[in-house]
Amino acid sequence: MNKRFESEIIHHGYDSKEHFDSLATPIYQTSTFTFDSAEQGEQRFAGEQDGYIYSRLGNPTVKNLEERMAAIENGDAALAFSSGMAAVSATIIALTKANDHILCSQGLYGCTFGLLEMLHSKYNISSDFSFMENEESLREAIRPETTCIYVETPINPTMKIIDLEMVARVAKEFELPVVVDNTFSSPYLQRPLDLGCDIVIHSATKYIGGHGDVIAGIVVGSQEFIEEVAMTTQKDIGGTISPFDAWLLIRGLKTLPVRMDRHSSNAEKIVEKLKEHQNITAVHYPFDPENPSYEIAKKQMKLGAGVIAFELDGGKKEAQAFLNRLSFIKIAVSLGDTETLIQHPATMTHSVVPEESRLQMGITDSLVRISCGLEAWEDIWADLEQALR
Repeated sequence: MNKRFESEIIHHGYDSKEHFDSLATPIYQTSTFTFDSAEQGEQRFAGEQDGYIYSRLGNPTVKNLEERMAAIENGDAALAFSSGMAAVSATIIALTKANDHILCSQGLYGCTFGLLEMLHSKYNISSDFSFMENEESLREAIRPETTCIYVETPINPTMKIIDLEMVARVAKEFELPVVVDNTFSSPYLQRPLDLGCDIVIHSATKYIGGHGDVIAGIVVGSQEFIEEVAMTTQKDIGGTISPFDAWLLIRGLKTLPVRMDRHSSNAEKIVEKLKEHQNITAVHYPFDPENPSYEIAKKQMKLGAGVIAFELDGGKKEAQAFLNRLSFIKIAVSLGDTETLIQHPATMTHSVVPEESRLQMGITDSLVRISCGLEAWEDIWADLEQALR
Protein backbone atom coordinates (compact mmCIF):
# COMPACT_ATOMS: atom_id res chain seq x y z
CA MET A 1 0.00 0.00 0.00
CA ASN A 2 1.34 3.43 -0.97
CA LYS A 3 1.41 5.66 2.07
CA ARG A 4 1.31 9.44 2.26
CA PHE A 5 4.40 11.34 3.41
CA GLU A 6 3.23 11.66 7.02
CA SER A 7 2.75 7.88 7.30
CA GLU A 8 5.79 6.86 5.24
CA ILE A 9 8.13 8.89 7.41
CA ILE A 10 6.99 6.96 10.51
CA HIS A 11 6.84 3.42 9.14
CA HIS A 12 9.18 3.08 6.13
CA GLY A 13 11.69 0.26 6.14
CA TYR A 14 11.01 -1.09 9.62
CA ASP A 15 9.37 -4.41 10.51
CA SER A 16 9.08 -4.91 14.27
CA LYS A 17 8.78 -8.69 13.73
CA GLU A 18 12.40 -8.76 12.62
CA HIS A 19 13.51 -7.06 15.86
CA PHE A 20 11.83 -9.02 18.67
CA ASP A 21 8.61 -6.96 18.27
CA SER A 22 10.33 -3.76 19.39
CA LEU A 23 8.15 -0.78 18.44
CA ALA A 24 11.14 1.57 18.34
CA THR A 25 14.06 0.89 15.99
CA PRO A 26 16.81 -0.79 18.07
CA ILE A 27 20.20 0.87 18.49
CA TYR A 28 22.87 -1.52 17.23
CA GLN A 29 25.62 0.04 19.33
CA THR A 30 28.48 -2.09 18.07
CA SER A 31 31.74 -1.27 16.34
CA THR A 32 32.06 -4.58 14.50
CA PHE A 33 30.09 -7.70 13.47
CA THR A 34 31.06 -11.35 13.74
CA PHE A 35 31.29 -13.87 10.89
CA ASP A 36 30.16 -17.49 10.96
CA SER A 37 33.38 -18.51 9.25
CA ALA A 38 36.55 -17.15 7.69
CA GLU A 39 35.02 -17.88 4.28
CA GLN A 40 31.97 -15.75 5.10
CA GLY A 41 34.26 -12.89 6.11
CA GLU A 42 36.07 -13.20 2.80
CA GLN A 43 32.79 -13.20 0.87
CA ARG A 44 31.50 -10.09 2.63
CA PHE A 45 34.70 -8.15 2.06
CA ALA A 46 34.63 -9.20 -1.59
CA GLY A 47 31.04 -8.04 -1.93
CA GLU A 48 29.84 -11.55 -2.76
CA GLN A 49 27.52 -11.80 0.25
CA ASP A 50 25.28 -9.22 1.90
CA GLY A 51 25.82 -8.58 5.58
CA TYR A 52 27.49 -6.22 8.01
CA ILE A 53 31.22 -6.03 8.60
CA TYR A 54 32.10 -2.93 10.60
CA SER A 55 29.92 0.03 11.61
CA ARG A 56 31.99 2.52 9.61
CA LEU A 57 30.94 0.53 6.53
CA GLY A 58 27.32 -0.09 7.53
CA ASN A 59 25.09 -0.58 10.55
CA PRO A 60 21.43 -1.73 10.84
CA THR A 61 20.27 1.39 12.71
CA VAL A 62 22.06 3.67 10.26
CA LYS A 63 20.68 1.69 7.32
CA ASN A 64 17.12 2.22 8.53
CA LEU A 65 17.71 5.98 8.73
CA GLU A 66 19.21 5.99 5.22
CA GLU A 67 16.30 4.02 3.78
CA ARG A 68 13.79 6.42 5.34
CA MET A 69 15.63 9.48 4.02
CA ALA A 70 15.87 8.05 0.50
CA ALA A 71 12.16 7.26 0.54
CA ILE A 72 10.96 10.70 1.69
CA GLU A 73 13.30 12.53 -0.73
CA ASN A 74 12.22 10.19 -3.57
CA GLY A 75 15.83 9.15 -4.16
CA ASP A 76 17.31 5.74 -4.89
CA ALA A 77 19.59 5.66 -1.85
CA ALA A 78 21.04 7.77 0.95
CA LEU A 79 24.11 7.98 3.16
CA ALA A 80 24.25 9.29 6.73
CA PHE A 81 27.27 11.26 7.99
CA SER A 82 28.63 12.48 11.30
CA SER A 83 27.88 16.14 10.40
CA GLY A 84 26.36 18.28 7.70
CA MET A 85 29.82 19.38 6.63
CA ALA A 86 30.98 15.76 6.39
CA ALA A 87 28.11 15.23 3.94
CA VAL A 88 28.97 18.41 2.00
CA SER A 89 32.70 17.68 1.79
CA ALA A 90 32.21 14.02 0.81
CA THR A 91 29.84 15.04 -1.98
CA ILE A 92 32.00 17.84 -3.37
CA ILE A 93 35.19 15.76 -3.22
CA ALA A 94 33.42 12.88 -4.99
CA LEU A 95 32.36 15.21 -7.82
CA THR A 96 35.67 17.01 -8.37
CA LYS A 97 39.37 16.59 -9.04
CA ALA A 98 42.27 19.04 -9.26
CA ASN A 99 41.68 22.03 -11.60
CA ASP A 100 37.90 21.51 -11.80
CA HIS A 101 35.31 24.27 -11.34
CA ILE A 102 32.13 24.45 -9.22
CA LEU A 103 29.32 26.91 -9.94
CA CYS A 104 27.52 27.94 -6.75
CA SER A 105 24.50 29.98 -5.79
CA GLN A 106 25.26 33.53 -4.62
CA GLY A 107 25.28 32.73 -0.95
CA LEU A 108 26.42 29.65 0.96
CA TYR A 109 26.79 28.51 4.54
CA GLY A 110 30.05 29.91 5.93
CA CYS A 111 31.76 26.53 6.39
CA THR A 112 30.81 25.44 2.86
CA PHE A 113 32.45 28.65 1.65
CA GLY A 114 35.50 27.81 3.77
CA LEU A 115 35.68 24.30 2.27
CA LEU A 116 35.64 25.74 -1.25
CA GLU A 117 38.44 28.15 -0.31
CA MET A 118 40.53 25.26 1.03
CA LEU A 119 39.94 23.14 -2.09
CA HIS A 120 41.03 26.08 -4.22
CA SER A 121 44.23 26.69 -2.28
CA LYS A 122 45.20 23.01 -2.10
CA TYR A 123 43.93 21.55 -5.39
CA ASN A 124 43.09 24.54 -7.60
CA ILE A 125 39.41 23.60 -7.61
CA SER A 126 37.84 26.95 -8.36
CA SER A 127 34.33 28.18 -7.64
CA ASP A 128 32.18 31.05 -8.86
CA PHE A 129 28.98 32.46 -7.44
CA SER A 130 25.90 33.24 -9.48
CA PHE A 131 22.51 34.73 -8.64
CA MET A 132 21.07 32.12 -11.05
CA GLU A 133 18.26 34.50 -11.96
CA ASN A 134 17.65 33.17 -15.47
CA GLU A 135 18.83 30.56 -17.97
CA GLU A 136 21.03 32.96 -19.93
CA SER A 137 23.08 34.10 -16.92
CA LEU A 138 23.43 30.51 -15.77
CA ARG A 139 24.71 29.30 -19.14
CA GLU A 140 27.23 32.16 -19.25
CA ALA A 141 28.62 31.17 -15.83
CA ILE A 142 29.29 27.54 -16.79
CA ARG A 143 32.88 26.82 -17.88
CA PRO A 144 34.36 23.89 -19.81
CA GLU A 145 35.94 22.70 -16.54
CA THR A 146 32.72 22.98 -14.50
CA THR A 147 31.87 19.60 -12.96
CA CYS A 148 28.82 20.41 -10.82
CA ILE A 149 26.36 23.10 -9.79
CA TYR A 150 25.90 23.60 -6.05
CA VAL A 151 22.78 25.37 -4.80
CA GLU A 152 21.28 26.45 -1.50
CA THR A 153 17.61 27.41 -1.54
CA PRO A 154 16.47 29.11 0.57
CA ILE A 155 19.99 30.52 0.83
CA ASN A 156 21.57 30.75 4.28
CA PRO A 157 21.06 33.34 5.77
CA THR A 158 19.49 35.74 3.25
CA MET A 159 16.56 33.42 2.43
CA LYS A 160 16.90 34.09 -1.32
CA ILE A 161 15.18 31.54 -3.56
CA ILE A 162 16.66 29.72 -6.57
CA ASP A 163 14.38 28.24 -9.25
CA LEU A 164 15.47 24.59 -9.08
CA GLU A 165 13.58 23.47 -12.18
CA MET A 166 15.32 26.17 -14.22
CA VAL A 167 18.76 25.26 -12.86
CA ALA A 168 18.18 21.55 -13.50
CA ARG A 169 17.00 22.23 -17.05
CA VAL A 170 20.15 24.18 -17.94
CA ALA A 171 22.43 21.72 -16.12
CA LYS A 172 21.10 18.84 -18.22
CA GLU A 173 22.15 20.70 -21.39
CA PHE A 174 25.74 20.53 -20.10
CA GLU A 175 25.38 17.08 -18.46
CA LEU A 176 26.21 18.56 -15.05
CA PRO A 177 24.89 17.20 -11.74
CA VAL A 178 22.97 19.65 -9.55
CA VAL A 179 23.60 19.42 -5.81
CA VAL A 180 21.02 21.06 -3.54
CA ASP A 181 21.46 21.82 0.13
CA ASN A 182 17.87 21.26 1.28
CA THR A 183 18.52 21.93 4.97
CA PHE A 184 16.33 25.04 5.25
CA SER A 185 13.27 23.30 3.78
CA SER A 186 13.42 19.64 4.80
CA PRO A 187 11.93 16.96 2.51
CA TYR A 188 8.48 17.72 3.89
CA LEU A 189 8.47 21.17 2.29
CA GLN A 190 10.70 20.71 -0.78
CA ARG A 191 12.00 17.74 -2.78
CA PRO A 192 14.72 18.84 -5.23
CA LEU A 193 14.99 15.43 -6.91
CA ASP A 194 11.37 15.75 -8.02
CA LEU A 195 12.32 19.07 -9.62
CA GLY A 196 15.06 17.51 -11.77
CA CYS A 197 18.08 17.92 -9.48
CA ASP A 198 20.49 15.05 -8.84
CA ILE A 199 21.82 15.12 -5.27
CA VAL A 200 20.31 16.41 -2.02
CA ILE A 201 22.26 17.30 1.11
CA HIS A 202 20.92 17.94 4.61
CA SER A 203 22.51 19.17 7.75
CA ALA A 204 20.35 16.69 9.67
CA THR A 205 21.33 18.55 12.83
CA LYS A 206 18.56 21.00 11.96
CA TYR A 207 14.97 20.08 11.02
CA ILE A 208 15.59 16.34 10.59
CA GLY A 209 16.75 15.95 14.19
CA GLY A 210 14.68 18.86 15.39
CA HIS A 211 15.65 18.86 19.07
CA GLY A 212 19.16 20.35 19.20
CA ASP A 213 20.74 17.15 20.51
CA VAL A 214 22.57 15.62 17.53
CA ILE A 215 25.12 16.59 14.85
CA ALA A 216 24.62 14.75 11.54
CA GLY A 217 24.40 15.00 7.76
CA ILE A 218 22.56 13.18 4.96
CA VAL A 219 23.19 12.77 1.22
CA VAL A 220 20.48 11.41 -1.10
CA GLY A 221 20.89 10.57 -4.79
CA SER A 222 21.08 7.82 -7.38
CA GLN A 223 22.14 4.32 -6.38
CA GLU A 224 25.28 4.67 -8.49
CA PHE A 225 26.37 7.96 -6.92
CA ILE A 226 25.62 6.87 -3.35
CA GLU A 227 27.58 3.64 -3.83
CA GLU A 228 30.52 5.62 -5.21
CA VAL A 229 30.55 7.97 -2.21
CA ALA A 230 30.07 5.09 0.23
CA MET A 231 33.09 3.22 -1.10
CA THR A 232 35.36 6.26 -1.46
CA THR A 233 34.94 9.58 0.34
CA GLN A 234 32.80 8.20 3.17
CA LYS A 235 34.67 4.95 3.79
CA ASP A 236 38.17 6.33 3.43
CA ILE A 237 37.76 9.78 4.99
CA GLY A 238 35.53 8.30 7.66
CA GLY A 239 32.84 10.87 8.46
CA THR A 240 30.31 8.19 9.40
CA ILE A 241 27.46 8.62 11.87
CA SER A 242 27.16 6.69 15.13
CA PRO A 243 24.24 4.27 15.61
CA PHE A 244 22.91 6.32 18.54
CA ASP A 245 22.90 9.55 16.52
CA ALA A 246 21.14 7.73 13.68
CA TRP A 247 18.52 6.56 16.18
CA LEU A 248 17.97 10.15 17.35
CA LEU A 249 17.35 11.21 13.74
CA ILE A 250 14.88 8.37 13.18
CA ARG A 251 13.01 9.56 16.25
CA GLY A 252 13.10 13.15 15.02
CA LEU A 253 11.84 12.22 11.56
CA LYS A 254 8.61 10.81 12.97
CA THR A 255 7.44 14.28 14.04
CA LEU A 256 8.92 16.23 11.10
CA PRO A 257 5.61 17.09 9.35
CA VAL A 258 3.96 18.26 12.55
CA ARG A 259 6.98 20.34 13.52
CA MET A 260 7.41 21.91 10.10
CA ASP A 261 3.78 22.98 10.03
CA ARG A 262 4.24 24.73 13.39
CA HIS A 263 7.63 26.26 12.50
CA SER A 264 6.13 27.67 9.31
CA SER A 265 2.96 28.93 10.99
CA ASN A 266 4.94 30.72 13.70
CA ALA A 267 7.31 32.25 11.14
CA GLU A 268 4.47 33.61 9.01
CA LYS A 269 2.98 35.40 12.01
CA ILE A 270 6.34 36.83 13.10
CA VAL A 271 7.04 38.04 9.54
CA GLU A 272 3.86 40.11 9.56
CA LYS A 273 4.77 41.69 12.89
CA LEU A 274 8.35 42.46 11.81
CA LYS A 275 7.15 44.10 8.60
CA GLU A 276 5.05 46.51 10.63
CA HIS A 277 7.81 47.53 13.05
CA GLN A 278 9.48 50.92 12.63
CA ASN A 279 12.95 49.63 13.62
CA ILE A 280 13.01 46.96 10.89
CA THR A 281 14.10 48.06 7.40
CA ALA A 282 13.64 44.77 5.52
CA VAL A 283 12.26 41.26 6.08
CA HIS A 284 13.28 38.24 3.99
CA TYR A 285 11.02 35.17 4.02
CA PRO A 286 10.14 32.80 1.15
CA PHE A 287 6.36 32.86 1.66
CA ASP A 288 6.03 36.61 2.10
CA PRO A 289 3.80 37.74 -0.83
CA GLU A 290 6.03 40.83 -1.15
CA ASN A 291 9.13 38.67 -1.66
CA PRO A 292 10.28 39.00 -5.33
CA SER A 293 10.70 35.21 -5.47
CA TYR A 294 7.36 34.41 -3.83
CA GLU A 295 5.95 32.68 -6.93
CA ILE A 296 9.04 30.49 -7.28
CA ALA A 297 8.90 29.62 -3.60
CA LYS A 298 5.22 28.62 -3.87
CA LYS A 299 6.01 26.50 -6.94
CA GLN A 300 8.68 24.39 -5.26
CA MET A 301 7.96 24.64 -1.52
CA LYS A 302 4.91 23.53 0.44
CA LEU A 303 5.43 26.19 3.17
CA GLY A 304 8.07 28.79 3.99
CA ALA A 305 9.71 26.91 6.94
CA GLY A 306 10.82 28.56 10.15
CA VAL A 307 13.79 30.78 9.31
CA ILE A 308 13.46 34.54 8.79
CA ALA A 309 16.15 37.08 7.97
CA PHE A 310 15.54 40.72 8.79
CA GLU A 311 17.52 43.95 8.80
CA LEU A 312 17.58 46.38 11.69
CA ASP A 313 17.75 50.13 11.39
CA GLY A 314 21.43 50.31 12.37
CA GLY A 315 24.63 48.28 12.11
CA LYS A 316 26.62 45.73 14.11
CA LYS A 317 26.40 47.67 17.36
CA GLU A 318 22.62 47.96 17.18
CA ALA A 319 22.21 44.31 16.09
CA GLN A 320 24.29 43.05 19.00
CA ALA A 321 22.46 45.31 21.46
CA PHE A 322 19.17 43.93 20.18
CA LEU A 323 20.30 40.32 20.62
CA ASN A 324 21.57 41.06 24.13
CA ARG A 325 18.18 42.45 25.15
CA LEU A 326 16.30 39.24 24.34
CA SER A 327 14.90 37.27 27.25
CA PHE A 328 13.91 33.67 26.43
CA ILE A 329 14.96 33.59 22.76
CA LYS A 330 18.39 31.99 22.73
CA ILE A 331 21.43 33.42 20.94
CA ALA A 332 22.71 30.35 19.08
CA VAL A 333 23.82 29.53 15.54
CA SER A 334 21.72 26.46 14.71
CA LEU A 335 18.12 26.29 13.48
CA GLY A 336 15.16 23.93 13.34
CA ASP A 337 15.07 23.27 17.08
CA THR A 338 12.01 23.35 19.32
CA GLU A 339 13.49 26.51 20.86
CA THR A 340 13.58 29.81 18.98
CA LEU A 341 17.19 30.68 18.14
CA ILE A 342 18.68 33.92 16.85
CA GLN A 343 22.10 34.93 15.56
CA HIS A 344 24.12 37.63 13.77
CA PRO A 345 25.48 36.02 10.56
CA ALA A 346 28.14 38.64 9.77
CA THR A 347 29.99 37.93 13.03
CA MET A 348 28.94 34.32 13.58
CA THR A 349 28.01 31.72 10.92
CA HIS A 350 29.47 33.74 8.02
CA SER A 351 32.36 35.46 9.79
CA VAL A 352 34.81 33.32 7.76
CA VAL A 353 33.54 34.91 4.52
CA PRO A 354 35.61 37.97 3.48
CA GLU A 355 33.67 41.22 3.87
CA GLU A 356 33.50 41.95 0.14
CA SER A 357 32.09 38.50 -0.65
CA ARG A 358 29.78 38.66 2.34
CA LEU A 359 28.28 41.95 1.22
CA GLN A 360 27.84 40.60 -2.32
CA MET A 361 25.82 37.79 -0.77
CA GLY A 362 23.63 40.37 0.99
CA ILE A 363 24.96 39.65 4.49
CA THR A 364 25.23 43.12 6.02
CA ASP A 365 26.07 44.07 9.61
CA SER A 366 22.39 44.88 10.15
CA LEU A 367 21.15 41.42 9.11
CA VAL A 368 19.80 39.10 11.81
CA ARG A 369 18.62 35.50 11.33
CA ILE A 370 15.93 33.97 13.52
CA SER A 371 14.79 30.34 13.58
CA CYS A 372 11.25 30.27 14.93
CA GLY A 373 10.74 27.41 17.35
CA LEU A 374 7.61 25.65 18.51
CA GLU A 375 6.68 28.00 21.33
CA ALA A 376 3.53 30.14 21.23
CA TRP A 377 4.15 32.73 18.52
CA GLU A 378 2.76 35.45 20.79
CA ASP A 379 5.59 34.80 23.27
CA ILE A 380 8.21 34.85 20.51
CA TRP A 381 6.91 38.19 19.30
CA ALA A 382 6.65 39.66 22.80
CA ASP A 383 10.35 38.98 23.36
CA LEU A 384 11.34 40.39 19.96
CA GLU A 385 9.18 43.47 20.47
CA GLN A 386 10.58 44.37 23.88
CA ALA A 387 14.15 43.98 22.58
CA LEU A 388 13.38 46.14 19.53
CA ARG A 389 11.82 48.74 21.80
